[in-house]
Amino acid sequence: MQIILREDIDKLGNRGDMVKVKDGYARNFLLPRRLAVTANESNKKIVEQERQAHLRKEATLKGQAEDLGKLMANLSIVIKQKAGENDHLFGSVTAQDIANALEAQKYTIDRKKIVLDEPIKQLGDYKVTVKLHKDVSVEIPVSVTKDE
Repeated sequence: MQIILREDIDKLGNRGDMVKVKDGYARNFLLPRRLAVTANESNKKIVEQERQAHLRKEATLKGQAEDLGKLMANLSIVIKQKAGENDHLFGSVTAQDIANALEAQKYTIDRKKIVLDEPIKQLGDYKVTVKLHKDVSVEIPVSVTKDE
């Protein structure tokens, strides 16, 4: 069955692509979830208009993310945590802690956009990546110090 994708789908295609899939996959998964439409002339025009609107919106969001990235470029965060011997923290510093520290400096960033491979469990200086957009990310220095 020939369909036109309305969303980006991993291992299948991008928005606006015309792909051939098995009938059951289209009928039971893609079409009910409105991820795709059947390929005909009227649907091609509609999907093309949707794709153009999405591209304009995406360009606006990317521009805003780049501006925010420029503002955050010379930002640094200091987080105070209780620590024991050998500079080992009681607990850990997570993405939520970093999001709260950013919010204290008037930057509202969702914790899901803060990339930490694993929670920080030692005192020291770290570089944390914040994904503002799928193409825009900023590295922020985070300093974890001992709370007296």
